Amino acid sequence: MINGAHLIVYSKDSAADRAFFQDVLGLEHVDVGDGWLIFGLPPSEVAVHPSKKNGVHELYLMCEDVNAFVKAMKQQKIACDAVQDQGWGLLTSITLPGGGKLGVYEPRHERPGVRAGGGKRSAKRPAKAAPKRAKRPAKSAAARR
Repeated sequence: MINGAHLIVYSKDSAADRAFFQDVLGLEHVDVGDGWLIFGLPPSEVAVHPSKKNGVHELYLMCEDVNAFVKAMKQQKIACDAVQDQGWGLLTSITLPGGGKLGVYEPRHERPGVRAGGGKRSAKRPAKAAPKRAKRPAKSAAARR
């Protein structure tokens, strides 16, 4: 049923923030017209936290090594907040060129398995690889008729 997610980052300087996602973070993208870039993301997850208010959402990018991420950002002269150990992960944040903050963390929690098409797979039991099939010679167009 669900095959992905579309996240929106609102910005006072969207062109600068798009350039950051493209040039600094190196995210693949498509230009849907007039420089309006839509960025691809790696596999994602959603957590639902308790709140006294509805309609509050946050975006965090995840990485395998937050300290290496901070080092890479410093090499590009992008400041990161101090890394905090939250128990569930190591957390930092960066300030985007448009002024907004973006959280980045290295998870310590188990990650759910996700397949294309929105299906689920147990994180404890990875899906088995499909058996390899012998390659058959390609049929010519005449043979397929």
